[in-house]
Amino acid sequence: MDADSLLDGLTEAQAAAVTSDGAPLVILAGAGSGKTRVLTRRIAWRAATGSADPRHVLALTFTRKAAGELRHRLSSLGVRDAVAAGTFHAVAYAQLRQRWADAGEAAPVLLERKVGFLGRLIGPRSNDAAVQVVDLAAEIEWAKARMVSPAQYEAAALGAGRTPPISPSAMASLYERYEVEKRRRGVVDFDDLLLRCVAALQDDTAFAASQRWRFRHLFVDEYQDVNPTQAALLAGWRGDSTDLCVVGDPNQAIYSWNGADPAYLSEFTRREPGTTVVRLDDNFRSSPQVLATASAVLAGGGIRSELRPHRADGPTPTIRAYATDRDEARGVARAVRGKHRPGTPWSRIAVLARTNAQTVALEEAFREAGIPFRVRGGGAFLQQPEVRTALDALRRTGGPLATRVADLEVETRIGDDVEDGPAAARRAVLAELVRLAREHLAIDHNATVENFATWLTTAMGNDSGDTRRDAVDLATFHAAKGLEWPVVFLVGLERGLVPIGHAKTEAGLDEERRLLYVAVTRAEEELHCSWARERTFGTRSVPRQASPWLDDIEAARTALAGGGTALDLRERVAAERRKLRAADGGRDNARPNVTVGRNADPGVLNALKAWRTAAARAAGVPAFVIFHDTTLAAVAEARPGDRASLLALPGLGPVKAERYGDDLLRVVAESIAS
Repeated sequence: MDADSLLDGLTEAQAAAVTSDGAPLVILAGAGSGKTRVLTRRIAWRAATGSADPRHVLALTFTRKAAGELRHRLSSLGVRDAVAAGTFHAVAYAQLRQRWADAGEAAPVLLERKVGFLGRLIGPRSNDAAVQVVDLAAEIEWAKARMVSPAQYEAAALGAGRTPPISPSAMASLYERYEVEKRRRGVVDFDDLLLRCVAALQDDTAFAASQRWRFRHLFVDEYQDVNPTQAALLAGWRGDSTDLCVVGDPNQAIYSWNGADPAYLSEFTRREPGTTVVRLDDNFRSSPQVLATASAVLAGGGIRSELRPHRADGPTPTIRAYATDRDEARGVARAVRGKHRPGTPWSRIAVLARTNAQTVALEEAFREAGIPFRVRGGGAFLQQPEVRTALDALRRTGGPLATRVADLEVETRIGDDVEDGPAAARRAVLAELVRLAREHLAIDHNATVENFATWLTTAMGNDSGDTRRDAVDLATFHAAKGLEWPVVFLVGLERGLVPIGHAKTEAGLDEERRLLYVAVTRAEEELHCSWARERTFGTRSVPRQASPWLDDIEAARTALAGGGTALDLRERVAAERRKLRAADGGRDNARPNVTVGRNADPGVLNALKAWRTAAARAAGVPAFVIFHDTTLAAVAEARPGDRASLLALPGLGPVKAERYGDDLLRVVAESIAS
């Protein structure tokens, strides 16, 4: 290998990251900055210069796919000696198997899925649609990721603000029974592999020494997603060595709900003062327009993004409101077909949603439109665990569908805040099953459970997650992480979904904002955003409000209308956001010394406030969330007669004008007439 050739095509910052002799080294790699390219070239550079032996390199990733990609790239760069690359779980399991073999011990049986084991443990309750076994398993996984024992669970869950699927005390008891039963049967789960390896490295000095000799050069990808158990394992492998390189992006930390702790990245230099930090701030993925929109999303939470775009200009992102979620799904399907050109693959396009439940309407709309699609991540509707469990239960009981679906509907009844926790999100998926059953009953009043199951399989079972075929990708925001497409549609951008309803704390809301940022930065050329004024959950239709963060996207759209350089865009977006915030405070930016609304018509203002009170009560939100007093005063002063006049007022961006404009104009007109 020629070391110098490894620097070909790299930016100055990328080359610095590849060649740095810093130890430890932190590479802060923004979205689309080429982090995998840099990581693999750094490993190859060190091998080429003799500062690292590839046979003693350990590269840790979070997915098998990422590990395979890393090995493939290293091979193409000429690193012939096999570099150990794998997930934390895979590496830990390999080391434990060797340890057990060396000691002549029989390896315990690996429990590949907790769900079945827990289902047998809790018995008939596992068929309760309101408490999904997969949620119980996820809660145990969170506890183990945080190194929380059953005895510590209640206090830890309370301190973390967790909302477990059953009471904390019952969850702690189930967790304890789960651990006891595993020991009795001589089985271990995937989380145990990490914990056992941590214990072995701490308690067995010979084992620890052998692993530290074997792996002398450590590299970790996506370091912002490390959890306490993985951090402890990494510390055990590392010992007192400083030969560690971690790559991550604090703005893409989106897995705290699953036990990850982004502080391992953000506080790395505080823990280890001698650390070298290299920042990669050049974005090679997204157009300036997409990147400006992503920056605006972060800026709304007080986070400054310094990413510099390197792609050509693209169209300004769009925002569209639909009457219902079904209208949104059909409208997106039409738009997707319109974006498909002869000779271009469908796979250039992705539709992303916050939750799995939202993809069901999209699946139906795409089938009706004859558009090939695949569901990434959580799987297509019929493959989702809660749907499989419910269908299995329905088949076991059999009989008339009308009776069985009524029982299921009672179990899955939900309130307006349909996303108040993981269990509620799963119930929203089951509510889609109820809706489909009701639609089938409308066609066949005497349908049986078996009739429905057969129809459902025929109608919804022809999709596939096979990434080899050409199809539009449907995915959740989380499942889209690490992927990219030329054209991206973000759907369901509504309050309660974006941000998710159960995000109540500042930290939770910050993570939700980062999640939206991740979704936006999946787009290379085009970004299209949408929301629905009404969404159906089971047999209930619930009125919705646009996500408050659409205002940040709208600020970016307004700023982008003027064109200019990337730096100009960032400055104009910031100016538009300041303008909106200043308007909410009652100051007119064009006339900074004049208070807007000073000459408001009292009758119109009182009527507007009465309307606002009723709207806030109906939506279940404080009145100021609808409009600030000063905004209503500005309306009462101007007494607009059309949408254009309304949009000229401070505090009335296109999103709020779309949501409330007709009502405002009506109230003004009625007040003037009276």
